[in-house]
Parts: sequence; structure tokens; C-alpha cells
Amino acid sequence: MRWIEAHEEKAPIVKNVIYAAKTIWSADIMYFLSSVIVMTIDMVFSYFIQNILFLKTLLSIIEGERDFRVYVRYLLLFTATAVIAKGASWFFDYINAVGSKKFLKNLNAKIFEKAAELDVSCYENPDFYDIYQRATNIITRSYYHLFNESVSLIIGNLISFAFVAGTVATIDPAYLLFLAPIIFVFAVQVVKSRYVYKRDLEMTKNNRIKAYIQRTMFLRDYSKDMRTSNIFLVLMERFKGAIDSNLLILKKYGFGLFVYSFLGSLFSEFIPIIGTYAYAGYQFVNTDTMTVSGFSVVLSSITSVRGAVDDIANAFSSISELALYFDNLHKYFDYEPKITDGKLEAGSFETLEFKNVTFKYPSAERAAINNLSFTVNKGESIAVVGVNGAGKSTLVKLLLRFYDPDEGEILYNGINIKEYALSSLRGVFATVFQDYKNFAVSVYENVMCKECDTDEKLFAREALVKSGVWDKIEKLKSSGDTVLTKEFDKEGVGLSGGENQKVSTARLFARDFEIAVLDEPSSALDPIAEYNMYENLISATKGKTVMYISHRLASAVLSDRIIVLNRGALEETGTHAELMKNGGEYAKMFTLQASSYNGGEVSRDEE
Repeated sequence: MRWIEAHEEKAPIVKNVIYAAKTIWSADIMYFLSSVIVMTIDMVFSYFIQNILFLKTLLSIIEGERDFRVYVRYLLLFTATAVIAKGASWFFDYINAVGSKKFLKNLNAKIFEKAAELDVSCYENPDFYDIYQRATNIITRSYYHLFNESVSLIIGNLISFAFVAGTVATIDPAYLLFLAPIIFVFAVQVVKSRYVYKRDLEMTKNNRIKAYIQRTMFLRDYSKDMRTSNIFLVLMERFKGAIDSNLLILKKYGFGLFVYSFLGSLFSEFIPIIGTYAYAGYQFVNTDTMTVSGFSVVLSSITSVRGAVDDIANAFSSISELALYFDNLHKYFDYEPKITDGKLEAGSFETLEFKNVTFKYPSAERAAINNLSFTVNKGESIAVVGVNGAGKSTLVKLLLRFYDPDEGEILYNGINIKEYALSSLRGVFATVFQDYKNFAVSVYENVMCKECDTDEKLFAREALVKSGVWDKIEKLKSSGDTVLTKEFDKEGVGLSGGENQKVSTARLFARDFEIAVLDEPSSALDPIAEYNMYENLISATKGKTVMYISHRLASAVLSDRIIVLNRGALEETGTHAELMKNGGEYAKMFTLQASSYNGGEVSRDEE
């Protein structure tokens, strides 16, 4: 399998840190503030009050007054301080937990709203999916929490570091010189974070492959094919290939990460610790300026400083890396749809015209629609037919403005459809797609596409009757209130492919519309069910305009006019009788399909 390498992205860390902070603060400011308060309390108490201040105070008492009652008073004061600090920490932890939920709710809502605005072409672009996955990692992998925690760690540790450094400076300012190399730690961590991000970027494609296979293995839709073919072995090879590729990437970056880790340890641990210990030992042995309490405080201080610096360095590295993931979120939110909204409202339908329309998918070699022209008038039933790949489904995507033509124009009532508001334009169409989807909600909600009251349930029932599936739904335990799939409800039900398609088609019967567009609406039905569905559709859409998109020709016989596509171009058009008389492409297709239904015998009339 060919592995596609991701390209390194140059993203300004400071800019992305600011963006990440704004994202969190705008979603819930208390989530950030509570984290900072909790971390500051914990760090100041742990690194300064407990390890430095209390130790210095008690050793001074022992060296000086040697008064046990004073010692006990300070011990009680320290205990009270610890209780207050812990109580405050618990309180703000609760505030933080609530804030986290609010943040998730708000950010998820923004991500979902943006997803609804994206062009359909985004979902057919692997590069977009890589950006989307890295952006959603902020939520799915709790990167938002790690970022918030890291910022809080830096602030809390800087405050405690300032207290500790100030205490050490009162003993001897020279000790601050041994802390100077710590500055270089942050520079090392910035470079390291970019290195780690670059590694993760290269692993994105492989991780997406792994996630796809892991998900597919547990989906019912794929279970039969898994057990009756060799596809399982094929997928396992892809899975192993993704893991092996990731291992090669890890090896590629392993030595570099070791070097950065070594340099970080050198500047944050070896130089400060060895220098401080050596100088403190020299002062204690050879001078009278260093007392036992001072010596103990210095050694304890360097331990606290080491812990604070490690926390800051790691948090700084984490922030630098996570900020790059927020850069993907930024790109996701900044994406401007190419399909722009118009201002006009689409009125009652009169005519629809494709005028010299040409369209090619971005990654395709040839045009899917090629200089196509035809007109549909009010009240007509039109069948658009052709073999697979003829451009039928692309025609629907252009009509609904999932894509815009490269050349030519599509006119609704004589006006280019680009001039209409998208919601208004799409609202005039009732559409049943070839790759129909039902959702894990009740049957009624699947039909009405909203929560249903009693009247709406009756309306949904009528639609289910017209689509030919009510007999099945009526027999379910909860009838139309039954949830489709058992994913979230053990009382749910899984319907057959044909039954699911009928439920999906019922949406058409349940709404008012100007034009019905049915893209392969009977692909999962047998010939009899297909014919019955089309008769119901014709009855339900009487006086309406209907476009049937299909490579099966049951709809064509019942239509007013037939449009035959071949490689995206208009091959021929006319009524069923006219096209059969012409003996062209349509006649060949119809004769071939008819022969498959009567055992291979073709009647003379059909010939």
C-alpha cells in the first residue's frame, strides 16, 4: 500500500497560543480561572509554604529559642493553612469540572454548526479530513484540558518560583546565577514541540487508516462481508501496514527527541543542582555565613525550583505542541465555503434549465457533466437515466448547489440558482438520495426529521403508508415510536435495506415541495415493490414536478419525458415510445433490462 506523507506546516506558536486561550476563555472564562487558582494554590503550598517557609521557620526556632510551644503554634498554623488550601482547591476543582462541561458543550456546538456550513466537497477531500481530525483531537483527546492545565501549571509554578527564588536570594543572591541556564530550557522545549508535532503530522494518515479499520470491524453493515470473503485479511494488512509505517516514523524521530530531552535535562537539572549543591557545601564548610537552617533551606529550595522548572518546561512544551493542534481548529473555523449564499427567495416553480453546463470534480481526469442542456417545466415528470458513471448523481449535486458548474449555468424560473439563498433554493426540493441514511431516532422522527407531536405522528404514518413500509412498522413493539438500530436502545430494531429505503422515501411524502428529486430511490427494492413505489409517487406528486434519477427504467416508462445521459452528455431525449422507436441507447438499455426480468426472452414488441 502506498503511504501518503503529510506536509510540515509552519504555524506561529505565540499566535496559536493566544488563539487557544481565547477559544477556551470565550467558551467559559471560569473554566480557565478555576484551573489557575487551583494550580497556584497547590504549587505555592507544595513548593514554597511546605518545602521552604515552614522548614525555614521550624529550623530557625530549633536553632534559636528552642521553645516547643512556639514550635507547636507554628505547626498548628501550618495545619490550618493546609486545611484552608485543600478546601479552596476542592471548591475550585468543582468549579473547574462544571466549566469543563460548559466548554465542551459550547465548542462542540460551534464545531457542529461549522460542519453544517462546509461545502460537500470538503467531505471528499482527504487533506480536509486530516485537518478536521487534528482539530477534533482537541475535544476527543481532551487536548483542551491539557492546554488549560498546562497554562495553569505555568502560572502557578511561576508564582511559586518567584517566592522560592526570593527566599534563596535573601540567603545569597549568587544562587540565582545557577538558575540562569533554566532560560535555555524553554527554547529547547519550543524546538522539541515542533519536532513532536511534525512527527505526529506524518502519522495522521496512518492513524486515520487505523481508526477506520477499528471502527469497521465492529459495524454490523460490514459483518457479513467480513465473514464470507477475504476482505478481513486485506484490512488486517492495511492495519499492520499503518502500524509498521508509524514505527518507522517513530524511529526516524527517536534520536532527535533524545537529544532535545538531554539538553532540557542539562539546563534544568544538572547545572542548577550541581552548581547549587557545590556552592552551598563550600559556604557551609568554609564560611560562617551559612547556618544549618540556611543550608537546609537552600537544598530544599533547589529541589522545589527543580520541580517547578520541570513543570514549567513540560507545560511550555505541551502548550507549544497543543497550540499547533489549535492551529488546525483555527483553519477549520476560518474555512470559507466556496458555495456562497445568494439573496433571492425561490418562489413557486415554473421552469428549471440546465444551460451548457460542464463540471469536473477536482481530482477527476474527465468532466462528470459535459455541456449539458435541457429544460424541465412545471408539472412534468422527468426520468434521467443512464449507466453507472453517466453523471446522474452529479446532476443532483449541481442542482442542490453542493457544487457549482465550471461552465454554463442552471436557471430556476429563469434566474441563475447562485442568486438564491441556499436554504430557500434547497427548500423547494424534496430529495431522496441514492446513499440514503436513516438515524438512530424513532421511525416517526426519521420521517418528519424533527420531534413529533400526535398530529405529526399521524402525518408520518400516512407517509409511511404511501412509501409501502407501514405494514412492517405497525407490527413493531412500539410501532412508529420504535428507534431504528439498537445502538442506543435495546428495544430498537434493524430494518432490511429495502425497508430502510422506504422509510427514507417516506420523507418525501411527508413534506410540501415544488420539485421532487429521487436519486435511485428504489435501488434496494425488488421489481414489484419498485413499481408499486413509483405508482404511489406518481399519485402523491400529481400536479407536482418530479425528476427520477435512475439506471433502472421502471420510472422511465411512467414518466412524461426521458433524458438519457452518456458520460455526462445528453445522448437522447423523448418519451418512452419515441425512444424505443428510435432504437438508440435507451432502447438497448430497456431491452436488456426487460430480458433479465422475463428469463432472457425478449418479446417482439420490445425488439
